[in-house]
Amino acid sequence: MKSPKEINLEQKILEKLKHHPNCLKLANFLFADEELQVMQDYANNVSIKRLGYNDHGPVHMRQVTNNAIKMLNILNHAGIKTSLEQEEIGTFEDSMCAIILAGLTHDLGMMIGRDSHEQMSVILSQPIIDKALKHVFPEDIQKRTIIKSLTTESIIGHMSNRKIHSTEAGIILIADGCDMTKGRARIPLAINTNPRVGDIHKYSASAIERVGIKPGERKPVKIVIEMSAEVGFFQIEEVLLTKVNSSPAKVYVELYAGVTGQECKCYL
Repeated sequence: MKSPKEINLEQKILEKLKHHPNCLKLANFLFADEELQVMQDYANNVSIKRLGYNDHGPVHMRQVTNNAIKMLNILNHAGIKTSLEQEEIGTFEDSMCAIILAGLTHDLGMMIGRDSHEQMSVILSQPIIDKALKHVFPEDIQKRTIIKSLTTESIIGHMSNRKIHSTEAGIILIADGCDMTKGRARIPLAINTNPRVGDIHKYSASAIERVGIKPGERKPVKIVIEMSAEVGFFQIEEVLLTKVNSSPAKVYVELYAGVTGQECKCYL
């Protein structure tokens, strides 16, 4: 059974894709895939119950996808081409398909554990990616190959510990870092009372009230983070900022953060 949060995020994603028929077909296929759902659920079980980390399951993966689609659309409206468009080897919709696939599979490796989970995600996601792309592009092996390769780069690069080169992979990297609100830490904070590795991520995330992604003034994408306490700066400076600084999409992003009622700090 999907949670209300999952269903709500799916509706938001589908609404953003209504003018892109191939992306819409892909997202609907993935949302209906029982195997992917079970994998996402189990990844979350391992992350929260076994390891004591934040949400890395179906809600997180949908939120990252939603964030990435939002950013990609903002760049498109600003006239900025994706890497596939710049290289004249794919369309904006192809790039969006890669973003959707990567967003919904990038943390499947948490089924195995935290260490090198991005590499495990690449391995575990390949059958899902293959069957989804064959469903959407049954006669176009070139398109399937290009989107699969871009998706794989986006998955392997989402931890900012590997050099990535495409705007699309850079967007997934930033979109992942932007999922840091207090709701992501609610369950692990409730069920784990003894000190464990990774606790700082839970307490830091619990201070993040909201993350806004919208068109910017100085750069195309503006990210604004509102916090209830200064412990939230850990999440921004150690997680999000690290990812933004490693992202090929950094040049398109301005970043602000602050505690409610205080002046925002400009990072980028």
